[in-house]
Amino acid sequence: MAFITLTLPRTDRPRRARVPCLRATLLAALLVGAGQGTALAQGFSVQSAATELKDKVFVLSARIEYQFSEDTLEALENGVPLFIGVDIEVLRERRWWWDDSIAKLGQRYLLLYHALSEKYVVHNLNSGAQSNFSYLSAALDALGKIDELPLIDESFLGSKGKFIGRIRAYLDIESLPAPVRPLAYLSPNWRLESDWFRWSLNP
Repeated sequence: MAFITLTLPRTDRPRRARVPCLRATLLAALLVGAGQGTALAQGFSVQSAATELKDKVFVLSARIEYQFSEDTLEALENGVPLFIGVDIEVLRERRWWWDDSIAKLGQRYLLLYHALSEKYVVHNLNSGAQSNFSYLSAALDALGKIDELPLIDESFLGSKGKFIGRIRAYLDIESLPAPVRPLAYLSPNWRLESDWFRWSLNP
């Protein structure tokens, strides 16, 4: 498996002093933050999504902006793995009823911080591809890029109807370590999810 390391200019926010990844320390920090707001902008947002037909297969390219809350970044830097899910659907629009789901696809990613190497890791859990980054901004930029992901064969759509795609991203709270999960359920700073972004598959 290939590993990629990028070195970018230090444009991240100043890095706080590292603390040992001890359960008691982490839980104390999360308990303090759970009831407080955060001064940082937070939330996930799909900036763009589009498909093109290549060799009779629709491939998807998308850009997603990930802005994590202070609480989630504190947990990340204390060794808590963050799992990000991306849901993708192809729908046939219906005039008098709900849209008909033609295909569903899920992408899962792991974002992790290694304290010893001071590297951020982005792991695509679907493909197995993994990349290391010296800076969080570079890791989030890579995490937010989907390039020519095979979505659906053209023959599955047929010749009639209007077809649309939609995509959203979210922080998977269910995959958090057990000690962190109850606090994440209680704090709005952990409920990070984008709206659905829709686009047309038709030419």
